[in-house]
Amino acid sequence: MRYMEVIEVSFAELEALRLVDLEGLTQEEAAVRMGISRRSFWNDLESARKKVIHALVNGCALELVGLDYRVGQSEVKEKEGNNNAKERRKRTKE
Repeated sequence: MRYMEVIEVSFAELEALRLVDLEGLTQEEAAVRMGISRRSFWNDLESARKKVIHALVNGCALELVGLDYRVGQSEVKEKEGNNNAKERRKRTKE
């Protein structure tokens, strides 16, 4: 077995990708919707895009952090912390 590198993507980064690349909003529109500055939005978007392309090109896993999903509900809550997610690695069969 080998260990797969895990790339963490935050809720803000995921939301930035969703709003611009999936919903088709401009960066300015998306920043307003998220309630953050355009600069902060741009930083989240750039970071997310780099992480996703790194994961795709290098065969890494993506891990969404800072979220508490409720299966079968539309509710998504931010978690208080991230318990050593950087040290966790997912095992895969070769």
